[in-house]
Amino acid sequence: MVRTYEAVYIFDSVLEEAAITEKLEKYHALVPQSGDDAAVAVNHWGKRTLAYPVNGRETGYYVVAKFDATGEMLPEFERALKLDEQLLRHLIVLDEGAQMSVAPSSKDEEDE
Repeated sequence: MVRTYEAVYIFDSVLEEAAITEKLEKYHALVPQSGDDAAVAVNHWGKRTLAYPVNGRETGYYVVAKFDATGEMLPEFERALKLDEQLLRHLIVLDEGAQMSVAPSSKDEEDE
């Protein structure tokens, strides 16, 4: 089942925006998109001060992205993220605002 996910990335602040965009394109290529309208929406927040030092860094470059994917695609995607040493932190969650289809419950089986 295809669901909408939201990913937050914190890159090392010494990276240029062009390098970050190139990395994001490489990552999002691992998540095949279904249809032309299912492009990845990327929002660059820019450099921000971190709440606490991460790997000796006081600042990071924040990026938020939304994409559609199935659950089977996420392990390879997260593996690629973990291998990048210039990515300080990442978080991938289900988009709460997205409409999800709920499977019908089997009340007939429970009544028997």
